[in-house]
Amino acid sequence: MRILAKLHVGFFLAAAVLAASQGLAADTVQTKTVEVQVDKIATGLEHPWAVEVLPDGSYLVTERPGRLRIIRDGKLSGPIAGVPKVSARGQGGLMDVALAPDFATSRKIFLTAAIRAKGGSGTEAFSATLSKDGTRLDDVKSIFAMKRFTGGNIQYGSRIAFARDGSLFISIGDRGDRDRSQDWKDDAGSIIHINADGSIPDDNPFKDGAKALAEIWSKGHRNPQGIAFDAADGKLYTVEHGARGGDEINEIEPGKNYGWPIITYGRDYSGAEIGEGTAKEGLEQPLYYWDPSIAPGALVIYRGKMFPEWDGNFLVAALKFQLLSRMQRDDGGAFVAEERLFDGSYGRMRDVIVAPDGALLILTDEDDGALLRVSRAPADNG
Repeated sequence: MRILAKLHVGFFLAAAVLAASQGLAADTVQTKTVEVQVDKIATGLEHPWAVEVLPDGSYLVTERPGRLRIIRDGKLSGPIAGVPKVSARGQGGLMDVALAPDFATSRKIFLTAAIRAKGGSGTEAFSATLSKDGTRLDDVKSIFAMKRFTGGNIQYGSRIAFARDGSLFISIGDRGDRDRSQDWKDDAGSIIHINADGSIPDDNPFKDGAKALAEIWSKGHRNPQGIAFDAADGKLYTVEHGARGGDEINEIEPGKNYGWPIITYGRDYSGAEIGEGTAKEGLEQPLYYWDPSIAPGALVIYRGKMFPEWDGNFLVAALKFQLLSRMQRDDGGAFVAEERLFDGSYGRMRDVIVAPDGALLILTDEDDGALLRVSRAPADNG
């Protein structure tokens, strides 16, 4: 799970008041189950990709061109020094940020980015220490890089999820070369599992490296930009881009093959069929797929206190239709209903996380991107 420091609810109430005082007016939106308030905490971000909450209540945000900033009291800091140089081309650039589980004492963070090197570009992950004054990164180390960098600037992935033992799961896209997703000696199109120092965990299914790269946990993924654990049962899920139709939610298990591009519910953008159909023995079926595609970004499974009506719901940020998809499951785990929130109201939604008080934090992926806070609307007492 994306691990957040515990904060006082009062900070978030103060943030909403501050946003209103700065002219960032709040909106009230009636959903199917609850009335919510949407506050713009900050604007002026250039294609923001990921957000985390720091222990003092400020926000750490990545911008795809390669900047890491802190938002405090509604104001953007200058770029934090020491961020690795990224390949900010096409879909590439600075992507996810995640706080170490012990960030409050270690100040350690993790980043994913598209990096250019010999052969082209690829997804790489770094650890670093955020200085106490929040102005620079120290002790920056590469802890993972794709084994093969290639041309093209699409489908890098890439999100980070922490397991309960502090190890990292990182989603890697197929880099626009679909056959790489079925090459077990290639990181493309996979979920990888590494320790915080980049070493290989003992429970990895291919730890000996004989059948597959030792870091690979699962294969057959296209472009997973959402990955999250459910805090209730510890299960790992991804949400990933299909082609034209066929965006998927998958439950991720070690050593399994999720089929891309052999099986898919999507079609090529030309309309041509892809692969061998929608099912094949030995290949996993998605829990859910969208057709038409919504172009999913991040995923979180809601277990917060602010919206008990949404307990266990999957929340998926969507780029194409500029919405937040709220997915309900029945007692057997099947998806039974979808509510599309904020459809077209705020722009392309890239990231969504649950803040410590249960509010949602959403980033809009625009030239003038915003950080939104979605909270329970105040009761109207007449």
